[in-house]
Amino acid sequence: MSILIVVDNPRDWPLAIPGVSVVPARAYLTDPAYGEGRSVKIFNLCKSYRYQSLGYYVSLLAEARGHKPLPKVSTMEDLQSQNLVRLLTEDLDDLVQKLLTPIKSDSFELSIYFGRNVTSRYDALSHQLFSLLQAPLLRAHFERRRDLWRLRSVRAIAASDIPEQHQEFVVQAATAYFIGHRRLKQKRIPRFDLAILHDPANPEPPSNARAMQQFEKAAAEVDLQVEFITRADIGRLPEFDALFIRDTTFANHYTYRFARRATAEGLVAIDDPDSILKCNNKVYLAELLTRHSIPAPRTLLVHRGNVDQIISNLGLPCVLKQPDSSFSVGVAKVETEQELLAQVEALLQKSELIIAQEYLPTAFDWRVGILDRRPLFACKYHMAPGHWQIVQHAQDGKGYTEGPVEAVAVAEVPEDVVSTALKAANLIGDGLYGVDLKQVNGRCCVIEVNDNPNVDAGNEDGVLKDALYREIMGSFVRRIAARKLGNVP
Repeated sequence: MSILIVVDNPRDWPLAIPGVSVVPARAYLTDPAYGEGRSVKIFNLCKSYRYQSLGYYVSLLAEARGHKPLPKVSTMEDLQSQNLVRLLTEDLDDLVQKLLTPIKSDSFELSIYFGRNVTSRYDALSHQLFSLLQAPLLRAHFERRRDLWRLRSVRAIAASDIPEQHQEFVVQAATAYFIGHRRLKQKRIPRFDLAILHDPANPEPPSNARAMQQFEKAAAEVDLQVEFITRADIGRLPEFDALFIRDTTFANHYTYRFARRATAEGLVAIDDPDSILKCNNKVYLAELLTRHSIPAPRTLLVHRGNVDQIISNLGLPCVLKQPDSSFSVGVAKVETEQELLAQVEALLQKSELIIAQEYLPTAFDWRVGILDRRPLFACKYHMAPGHWQIVQHAQDGKGYTEGPVEAVAVAEVPEDVVSTALKAANLIGDGLYGVDLKQVNGRCCVIEVNDNPNVDAGNEDGVLKDALYREIMGSFVRRIAARKLGNVP
């Protein structure tokens, strides 16, 4: 990927950075040569980003050319609204108080150069603001009122606004940024960039460490460059062509915000926000499966007015589920009426509607992985030893036990299991899904459709091995290429 720094006048950027070209703004706007090639990263350091200025048009035309400008025009607009800036950065309050409380003055100005500050103490805050606001050079102004620090304004600055004593540091910060994030030294330049979102602190991630390495390896084989990002990097999404979420998703969660932001920026996203919303609510899934006559366990949407109908409709024992339950959390099997009433009351404290289903005991659940509306892999998820679910959580909430996972070739899975899984997943979309099913007395029932299904090395890849990871990475390449050619909305 080519990298250009665009300035009003090259004299405004008398700083040499290896592998980076400095281009006058007017030349970038008017020279046809700069309109060629799509794999170009633009760092717009013009003096002004105001509406219809040179800086404004540099980013606007860069987007039209399929280049990747920093900042984007939308970021320029965001920076014009200080109320919006404060809203975007309100989650940083604890960090702001921690870092700025020792300052004796009631006013503080922070210069942010490619996510860093000349004083390393403020690097964490600088990185967070840069990730959220995504302009190469920023200046943030803080004020202390009633012993609390508040962000009052953030503005983008031009290269000419860098103090002379900071220039050497800016070269170091910019060089580290370009090499660290764009990997300029690599000999082969991949076609596309993929961000894989993960949480290193998640004890139950959807892909284990070996699987993440396999994804990175497979990506390189299909011409994708992978970067593993975390929740602090939401502002960096415009740098990429696609987002792959490998952290547990929820609707009211940062993973959903990443999916929304990615699709708004035109990235290919798996999981997409619609899939997260639909799969994370079992009330929605129950209604959807019923409407389309997809076989499922007998189900009752429970509210405070029909609790007395649960036993007569489903019998005991039965299973109660909170709508956004996942990884066997928020799911309870109840054996007695007293236990049922207590569990229902607890669940209805959190949601106006919950799910009650008949209890279908099986030795294992089928999991069929679906991608691009085709079956990708299949597994038997056996129940945890001595437990009725595939996962048994410790009573103290620390740790869990899982049943064995047995990978099965899709061709060896009963035909009705695969066909039913496909019908259910296709009601959600064309992303990556894991459909859980049970077979009981000749019945094939869909238990749920999961976005963000597990892909763990040693489990789901037991049959396809490396090919499983290549298939998923290949889907990203096909989707990105189709989007860039305008073949998808």
